[in-house]
This record gives sequence, C-alpha cells and structure tokens, in this order.
Amino acid sequence: MAPRRNYYNRELSWLEFNQRVLDEAINKKNPLLERLKFLAITASNLDEFFMVRVGGLKPLARQGSEKTDAAGLTPAEQLRRVRKRVAKMVRDQYQCLLREIEQSLAAHGLVRESPNSLDSNDLEQLETYFVTHIEPILSPIAVGRHRRMPLLRSLGLHVMARLRPGTRGRRASRFAVIPIDVALDRIVRLPAGRGFRYILLEDVIRLFASRLFGGEKVLECVAFRIARNADMAVDEDGDVDLLAGMEEVLQRRRKAPCVRLEIEAKTSDECLRFIKRELELDDEDVYAIRGPVCLSDFMKIAQCEAGFGSLKRDPWLPRHPVCIDPQKNMFEIISRRDVLLSHPYESYQPVVDLIQQAADDADVLAIKMTLYRTSEEGLIVEALGRAARAGKYVTALIELKARFDEHRNILWARKLEEDGVHVVHGVYGLKTHAKICLIVRREQRGIVRYMHFGTGNYNESTARQYSDISLMTKDDDLGRDATTFFNAVTGYSVMQRFRKLSMAPSGLRETLLGLIRDETERAKRHQRAAIWAKMNSLADETIIAALYQASRAGVQIRLNVRGICCLRPGVKNLSEQVTVVSVVDRFLEHSRIFYFAHGGEERVYISSADWMPRNLDRRIELLIPIEDPAHRKRLIGMLDTYLRDSVKGREILADGRYRVRTPEAGALSSQEQLYREACDAEREMLHRRRTVFQPHQTVS
Repeated sequence: MAPRRNYYNRELSWLEFNQRVLDEAINKKNPLLERLKFLAITASNLDEFFMVRVGGLKPLARQGSEKTDAAGLTPAEQLRRVRKRVAKMVRDQYQCLLREIEQSLAAHGLVRESPNSLDSNDLEQLETYFVTHIEPILSPIAVGRHRRMPLLRSLGLHVMARLRPGTRGRRASRFAVIPIDVALDRIVRLPAGRGFRYILLEDVIRLFASRLFGGEKVLECVAFRIARNADMAVDEDGDVDLLAGMEEVLQRRRKAPCVRLEIEAKTSDECLRFIKRELELDDEDVYAIRGPVCLSDFMKIAQCEAGFGSLKRDPWLPRHPVCIDPQKNMFEIISRRDVLLSHPYESYQPVVDLIQQAADDADVLAIKMTLYRTSEEGLIVEALGRAARAGKYVTALIELKARFDEHRNILWARKLEEDGVHVVHGVYGLKTHAKICLIVRREQRGIVRYMHFGTGNYNESTARQYSDISLMTKDDDLGRDATTFFNAVTGYSVMQRFRKLSMAPSGLRETLLGLIRDETERAKRHQRAAIWAKMNSLADETIIAALYQASRAGVQIRLNVRGICCLRPGVKNLSEQVTVVSVVDRFLEHSRIFYFAHGGEERVYISSADWMPRNLDRRIELLIPIEDPAHRKRLIGMLDTYLRDSVKGREILADGRYRVRTPEAGALSSQEQLYREACDAEREMLHRRRTVFQPHQTVS
C-alpha cells in the first residue's frame, strides 16, 4: 500500500473541479449569459455533492467512524475540510453574481429588481399578478406549538414567515412555512419599457405576505432551501421486486435527514434557531446566503432569448459526419466500414437513425440494448417499443438504479413492457453503466450482427451538450462478444471469455493493469512506452499505484481528467513523468479514451468506465478496442488536442490545486479545434459532392 500522502482526497478534488467551473463564471472573457450559465451549473453541482457525498459522510461521522480514505482522512475530518472549502466557494459565487454579472447585465437592460426599487406602477401590477396567479396556489402552514414541520421537498424553495406573537401573553413569534410550488415560475417578469426586468418570486411573496395571513402582522419572510441525504440504495437482498424496491428508495429519500440548509443571511436569530430546531440541523449544516438562494434557477435567465444574443456564445450546431451518406441506410454504411463519431461536434442523429431503421427494417430480427439515462423525448425508447409491436425480439436492460433518473427509468420500463419489450431491471448487486446496442439482421449471407458502442448515454438531449464517442461496427468477434454480454446480464449464464471486449467487474480492471504494466516493462527495456488517457475521474488506488510505478520506470503519462483526480502528478521520485490536465468549456467532457504506445504497435480503446473503484468493481462496464488504423489515428489526435489545451485546460498540481497553462506556441482551445475540424470536414464533403457529376442512365 502506497503512503497516504501519495493520494489526494476525492471530495476535495471534486470541489476543485467545481472551482474550475466557477472560474468560467468569473472569467470576464466569456459572454455574460455564458458566465451566468456556469454559475448556475456550480450551484447544481453542489446540490448533488451534498445529497450524495456529504449525505454519505455525515452518518459515518455521527457514528464516530475512524476509517480513513486513501488520503488518510476520517469522515469527520473530510466534513470539516469540505465545510471550509464550500464556504469560500459560496462567497465567491455570490460575489461573482452580485458584484460582477448582475451589474453588467443591468447595463445591457437585463435587470433583477428588489422590492425597494419598484415604483407604484410595478407594485400595482405585481399585486394584481399575486392575487390572480400566486395567492390561489400557495398554502401557508402553521408550524411550532404542537404543529410539526411539514415534509419539505429536497431542493425545493420555501419561505418561512415570522408573525408577531399571539394575544395570549406569548412572547415568542409564531411561524408559518410557505412551500413554493414547482408550478410557479420563480422568475416574475415586470412591465418593461426596454430590456428585461424581473423580480424573484420570494420577493413578490414578501411584498404581499400579509394577504396570506388575514391581516396578521408579518415580521419577517425569509427564503430557504434544504438538501436531503440521497445516498441510499435498494436492499437487493431483501427486495425480490427491484422496481418496487426502487420506488421505496424514492419514498425514503423524500423523508431522509437534511444535510444542508441554505438560508438568507439577513434571517433573524429567532427564525434561524426555529428552523434549525425543527429540521434537526447543526450549525455546520447551515450556509447563510448573502443573495438569492438556489442559484441553479438562474439557468432560466442564462437561457433568455429576449434579444440578448450578443451576451451569449455563438451556437455550435452538430455537423453532419462525413462518413454518413444520407442516401444510404445505416446498415449499408456500417457494412462497408466501421463508423466512428465524435459528439457533439458530429451529430448524434446517425445513432438514432440506426435504432429507428432497425425498428422498421423487416430483416431485423432482434434488438438488444442497455439504457442508463434516457431523454425526455424518448426517440430511442419509442423506436424500441415500435419494434416490439412489429413482432421483433426486443430486449432492454433499463438501469433502475441510475441515481436521480430512477423515476424516469421506472416509467420507461413500464411503457416498454406494455409494448412487449423484454425488460430487465438491472443486474443484482451491480449498476449496468455500459452503453451497447446489438442489432441482429437477416441478410443474404446469413445472420449479421450490427453494434453501437458508446462512452455516453442513449440520450438525444445530452448528446448535444456532452463530448462522447460512438463506434458502430459489424465486426464478427465483437458481435459474438456482444451476444455473450447480453446472455450474461439478462440471464444466468456463466461469463464466457471475450474475444475483444473487456468487462467490469469480471476483467476490465485486470486488462487496464496489464496494459499499464506492459508499458512499464517496455520502458525498462528502452522501448517506446506512453500512456495517454481521457476520463471523467481517477480515484482507484490500485490503478494510481500502477501509474506511479510506470512513471518511475520512465513511461510518459499524459492524463486528461475532467473531475476527481486522487493522483498527485509531478511528485519527485513518484510521478515526475505524469501530467494531468482538466478541460472545462462549453461542452461537458464525458468521453473515455485510452492510448497505450505498446512499443509502437499502438493500442486505443474507448470505454464507459472511469478509473474509479465503483466503475471497476461495482458496475457493469465495457472497454472496446479501436482497430481501424484511421480511427485509432483520429482518437490519438483528439487526445493530443485535449492534452495540449492552453485556453480552457488547467494543469492539476500535486496539492490538488491547478494552474493556468502557459502555451508553448499559439493558444489552443481543444473544443474549438475539434469543432473547427468537424466543420472543415463537412465543408470539404459538400464541396466534393458538388463537383462530382453523375449522368442519368438510359433505361431500356
């Protein structure tokens, strides 16, 4: 076991990733609404961090657990450091919003008004709006004095009203909580001359709160928000029906303990003490906000289309892939050559087309695929249902345990079962995170298997926002492996050896360690040795230890890690050959690409798996080799582009901090470069088609 000082704490590493997102909000070179978007993302990220990571640490700390993480920190020590780091991050968020972004937006006519800044016309129209649209919906609920706090929705916005004491000699104020229904828009637009003026819903409620209490004196109205522990899973030993078990987990989350309270800093001590007591919160759970709570709601303003296009980035529309001929169906295209797509630079539509064409193709006999996170549009899900209704053999493994998408996946599972799809509700004890679709088609030469492997979810919406890789192929060995995979995860078969794929948890870790050790041995023999890898997170101690050994042997290791990185790069006699870069830009970096020099016989893989214990030990994941030389070359080039990013790339240091990179030559933005390449390729393809003349053939 390597010394604890060789690893960085994963929670603190994740917070440094979120700081890199916040830096994009602070960066004055970004357009204003783009900055506001990144600010909203940082808040949304923190919500999930508290519900999952802090939610998992708090029970351990309360139990007095002395178990340490890879960096040697106990749960209590981690929570103390998290609290200190988050407190600073929250201060930076609101300084960015109030002192920079909102002031600059106001100069362009996009103004958030406060109750004190309204004129009589504003107040008159707001009161009319309150009476007709807000008051009929709200239901103040008295709390305290034998009246329990109602079950408050996690991440929901609430207002606590403090009323003057009653007439029976009581000194203490009375309280009522006002849950703000999700049906109400938090952004209330004001009558405008020019520009876009708005006020927040809680400020409207503050102005007219006395109407909700029959003329009672309202002393105070404060907005607050809670996050509940969501770190709970289905008891697969106790639940025979996984679907029913997941529905029970969703119910338990609604009642789970609070792990964070966000509340306006101007709240009175009396009101704050009351809320903390009712919700059973400690001081360290409270974050006093000097501004509007729930910054994630400002995404609506960031997406404003009311004449503020100059405050946004120019949109980058996905380009048509040059390898996809619109005159041919996907089976014709894939039968000629493997197809490699880079999303969102290249359109995700060919993947949707493949599944939709399979649903409608009379020669397709079966479709099998995994679904982890699906889109609301559900084009792919609808195609699977259509295929089943047409009499095809359709199997869908829908992962009900995909955190925060459980409810949607339950609904899709039920719909597909009604359509006649054979639905598998995940695998016992594991999450199925692999992205694979297998299509079995009858052709003149016999049965042919077509496949799609991806690094991202089958989600048409996120495919426009996440960077991912798709491989479509009819390779015979991969087809047999795909059949073996589905037999294993949908039935009871004993896992057979794969020809080309590697799968977690049964072999992927061993494959990766073997590849790293091979580079280590080659470096010792003075052969060409290098490891380049792109992933979301790196936290597995065994993998990190193997990378340290490779570094000491002289292997050049270049890593692009978007988020958590527990490896400490650049440490003398440990990781001097390791550099780690993180890229945060307009698209969320999501693809996993791995390159091993292998003495000059280059090996390239794509994968659904990060180098994390959960991915390698507790999830079903796939590692897919890329064998087409042109596709290998393309992915190696993409990796190099990411690793050289000097505009949005940040180099991670040994202490977990990061620094802006100094470009060796000209400034390079990886996402801009990849998008430019996709545009150039499409433009060249269109030019070739315009200059190729095809005469009509005489029909005899």
